[in-house]
Amino acid sequence: MASPVSSVLLDVREVTRRFGGLTAVKHLNLQVAAGTLYGLIGPNGAGKTTVFNLLTGVYAPSEGDIWFDGRRMHGQRPWQIATHGIARTFQNIRLFADMTVLENVMTAQHLRTSQMIGDAIIGSRRHHREERETRDRARHLLAIFGLEALADEPATSLPYGSQRRLEIARALATSPKLLLLDEPAAGMNPQESVALMDTIRWIRDEFSLTILLVEHNMKVVMGICETIHVIDHGESIATGSPADIQANPRVIEAYLGVG
Repeated sequence: MASPVSSVLLDVREVTRRFGGLTAVKHLNLQVAAGTLYGLIGPNGAGKTTVFNLLTGVYAPSEGDIWFDGRRMHGQRPWQIATHGIARTFQNIRLFADMTVLENVMTAQHLRTSQMIGDAIIGSRRHHREERETRDRARHLLAIFGLEALADEPATSLPYGSQRRLEIARALATSPKLLLLDEPAAGMNPQESVALMDTIRWIRDEFSLTILLVEHNMKVVMGICETIHVIDHGESIATGSPADIQANPRVIEAYLGVG
C-alpha cells in the first residue's frame, strides 16, 4: 500500500470503529495538510472524541487505515504515536494531580530526552544538562500561557481556564508535529475564548505545527479554522471553508434538527 502524498500530514482512510453493536465512526476519510488549522465539529455524540482516540492509539480501527507523516499507524501504542509527533489535550482535563504546574510540563518532555535511569541515579553530566534544559523549556512554555508565576503551585489548584492552558503547554512540551485540541475553549468566558484564538494561531505559526481542533464554541471554530470537517453519528456530512459549512443545509439540519 502506498503512503499518502507528502503534503498531507494526516490521512485517515475509510476508518470505522465499532463497539459491539454500536458503530461510533463509519468509513471516515480525513486529510489534513501540513501547517493547517483544521476543525472537526458535530453535534454531541457525533464521534469526535472517538476520532481523537483512534488517532492517538487509545482505540484501534475496526476497519481502515490511519497514516501520519508517511507512516502507517496501525498497531502503534499511544506512547509510540506521541513519539512520532501527535500530541493531544482532553475534553475532560487530565493533569497530573500530584505534580506542580512546572512538573506537569517537564514530565511531558522526557520522551525527547536521551538520558537513561542510570544517569539519574549517579547524577551524570547528561542528566544535569537535560534536566536544566527541560526545566528552562518548561518555564518558557508556561510563560507563553501566562502561567510562569504559578510554576510551583499544584496543577489542580489552578482555575479552570488556567488548567486548560496548562494542558496545551504540556502537549506542546512533547514537540509535536500535529496538535489535537479537544474542546480547548470549554468553560472559558468570552474574553478568555478570544485570547485563546489568538494563542492558537500564534502557536501554529511559532511552532510550525498542524492543529486539529474539536470545539463546540462556533465563534472559535469559525474564527480560526481554515477547513472544517463535520461529522454526525460517526459519518462525514460536509467538509469545506467556514463560509461553506455555515451555509450547508446538512450541517444546519444536524445541528438544529430541521430540514
